[in-house]
Amino acid sequence: MSGSDGGNRAYGNQKFQRSKAHFTDRITADGRDGWPVEPGRYRLVVSRACPWASRALVSRRLLGLEGALSLAVADPIQDDRSWRFTLDPDGRDPVLGIRYLAEAYDRRETGFPGGVSVPAIVDVPSGRLVTNDYQQLTLDLATEWRALHRDGAPDLYPRALRDEIDTVMADVYEDVNNGVYRAGFATGQAEYEDACAAVFRRLELLTARLARQRYLVGDTITEADIRLFTTLVRFDAVYHGHFKCNRWKLAENEVLWGYVRDLYQTPGFGDTVDFDHIKRHYYQVHTGINPTRIVPLGPDLSHWLTAHHREELGGRPFGDGTPPGPPPPDERVPPRGRPAPA
Repeated sequence: MSGSDGGNRAYGNQKFQRSKAHFTDRITADGRDGWPVEPGRYRLVVSRACPWASRALVSRRLLGLEGALSLAVADPIQDDRSWRFTLDPDGRDPVLGIRYLAEAYDRRETGFPGGVSVPAIVDVPSGRLVTNDYQQLTLDLATEWRALHRDGAPDLYPRALRDEIDTVMADVYEDVNNGVYRAGFATGQAEYEDACAAVFRRLELLTARLARQRYLVGDTITEADIRLFTTLVRFDAVYHGHFKCNRWKLAENEVLWGYVRDLYQTPGFGDTVDFDHIKRHYYQVHTGINPTRIVPLGPDLSHWLTAHHREELGGRPFGDGTPPGPPPPDERVPPRGRPAPA
């Protein structure tokens, strides 16, 4: 199986397990894995529903890589061949010419037994998958792709703070990013309770940290904030109800609700989020959890644009850099997927 669960499920009495990426080649400045950074050579394939892919969407926007790394957006609803390009004319990606992301996987490794996951980067000339390593991909965008960053791009992985960033990201991954899935796909009461308790223990610790500082590490946005954001932005819409992480809503936590709205309103974050894709994917694809496939009407999106007052904590979102400009017209989220301005 594949989807926003990363192709991993729990079966029988086994706990939910998330597999490591199978294709871990890196696109680097020196091309040491055979894939040198080149403008226009690669295509980033995402689903706006998937939190792991959303990391790459945010990073690409903040770094201004839209012109160097083209974008393919898959339909949030999959079929038995996984991610498909039915949002495009004739159901084909206009650059790669394929109907399913699985075709790029097959060109890389015929009969690959694992799931077809996003984010993925495909080599346009050959049509072959390069990497689906969601953990490393954004770090490389921040470091190996520097020559193609926009003027004023922020340093999302500053060398002096990397140890702290890595520590924070590891805790967030274990208990929050992956923790909501361990709760949502639990097959036993004790397994669910352990996972759900861990989610909220970590959220309480993050609340204490973010009550005194605007961002997770240092006084600027880093990779750590991107990784926490992509889970928090989905929390009330899907994880609270669909994954039963319902001890409290994010909107009931003044600190975290302010933090995630601050990021959402920061150029490069909220303009990548499509709540319509998010809700339809989770509620219609995860039929083991939601067999009726009914998509809830709420929550009210207008609150995402309300004042958060996080600027009172100081901090400089982009450090010595500048915000990105507006997204390209063909990458703008449709009105149905975003809150309407007042």
